[in-house]
Amino acid sequence: MKNLILAFFLFFGSLTLPKESLAQKKGDPMFQVPLGIAAYTFRNQWENGVSETLDIIQEMGFKEYEGGVPNGVSPDEFKAMLNSRGISMPSTGTGFEQLESDPQAVADRAKALGVKYVMCAWIPHQRGQFSKEDADRAIEAFNKGGKVLKENGLIFKYHVHGYEFQPYQGETLFDYLVKNTNPEYVALQMDVMWTHFGGADPASLLEKYGNRWVSLHLKDFRKGAPKDMTGLTGPENDVPLGEGELDFPSILREANKIGIKHMFIEDESDQELEALPKSIAYLKSLRY
Repeated sequence: MKNLILAFFLFFGSLTLPKESLAQKKGDPMFQVPLGIAAYTFRNQWENGVSETLDIIQEMGFKEYEGGVPNGVSPDEFKAMLNSRGISMPSTGTGFEQLESDPQAVADRAKALGVKYVMCAWIPHQRGQFSKEDADRAIEAFNKGGKVLKENGLIFKYHVHGYEFQPYQGETLFDYLVKNTNPEYVALQMDVMWTHFGGADPASLLEKYGNRWVSLHLKDFRKGAPKDMTGLTGPENDVPLGEGELDFPSILREANKIGIKHMFIEDESDQELEALPKSIAYLKSLRY
């Protein structure tokens, strides 16, 4: 009889429990991965010294770094500087033309840094007029380049920038790009602000393409600022996380559900040193 009652509750309880409740409890933090930073955030700081800038990054509590090697230091020197501060470097970037013309050179540079991922953040196109021809060029470059990177033990990821959401055959050119790239060779990184800027819903898109996503860039967009499909806007429209238009609880809930392991804050404002502590505090305040 006891076993029958237990079976009853296990069966009918599973019908009513929300999916996330099986893994998350009320009060658990929503931000559950190492705190990451995108190198572009500190574009105004590197000239003040690489060591000095890394000290700021360390003091703010960042544990992961995505980007390239700043001018003035070698890859080995930079890796040592990160390691001494307890910061890992899971991901670096590449230009589209580099990937298209010589993916092996891209792989060699990435391996010298000891990263796992190589990210491309822009597909060449006429501003505001991303086309099927542009997408087809990217599909070919990503599939070929991604294959070379995989053969070298690396994972290629495309960083969504917002201009890809031009309508196409009842969907968007972003959908076309995802469906025509090989999942074995091409993963995805969502920049949540650019996704929103281009007219898509970040949480819904995370759900739609599931494990194609491997990382996020986190930034927020000023309330009421104009949006379009250029993938370009001024630094005045980048605000601390939680102060803009994006729904970060929904984004983090879905990201956790699909198993995103890397999230990098990218602040494109001109007040990054003032904004970052606010963004970090906001992320840490979010609870289920």
